[in-house]
Amino acid sequence: MRVKICGITQPQQSLAIASLGATALGFICVPTSPRYVTIAQIQDAIAALAEGNAPLPQNIDKIGVFANTTISKISQIVKESGLTGVQLHGDETPEFCHQLRQSLPQVEIIKAFRVRSLEHLQTTTNYTDYVDTLLLDAYHPQQLGGTGQTLDWQVLNQEFCPSLPWLLAGGLTPDNILTALSQINPNGIDLSSGVEKSPGNKDLDKVALLFQKLGNR
Repeated sequence: MRVKICGITQPQQSLAIASLGATALGFICVPTSPRYVTIAQIQDAIAALAEGNAPLPQNIDKIGVFANTTISKISQIVKESGLTGVQLHGDETPEFCHQLRQSLPQVEIIKAFRVRSLEHLQTTTNYTDYVDTLLLDAYHPQQLGGTGQTLDWQVLNQEFCPSLPWLLAGGLTPDNILTALSQINPNGIDLSSGVEKSPGNKDLDKVALLFQKLGNR
């Protein structure tokens, strides 16, 4: 199972989190976010991965999170920072995703959906030809992510059967992760606020507890 820890802001935490077992690290490229990082900060975090002595998961993914950003800006940040994936967390259309794929053919494209209703969930099918991975997050009217709010896992299990791999996000913590995974079977999980001391400052004890619980499944 993929495990993405999102909202990384500190280079040494990127190394520690990868060493604990994360298969993907997420970097917020949305300037209004309290977890926002610059290209230089992403470069430092990725460079830190190469400096550690502990064995890391092979080919750990480095995902940049964007919202309503132009294709040229996304492409610039990806190429300069060394990101391997792009997560779109705004109002991007299927056509936008198609154009981004043409601009970045070798980069994973993840489309995130802040799920408001079952009807809204059905819109995911419009994207399956243009992205590699789907991500479901809880809806919040003011925040794009990291809200701490959960989705209705049982309803998702009954209603959501996508043709693409997908990640479950939204209020996941070490305390509720096994409950979530007992009700639903995503291809991966995405945690941010659930393993933090404060926005962007990860709680490594919570991250370690997360992997301990996942290892005991």
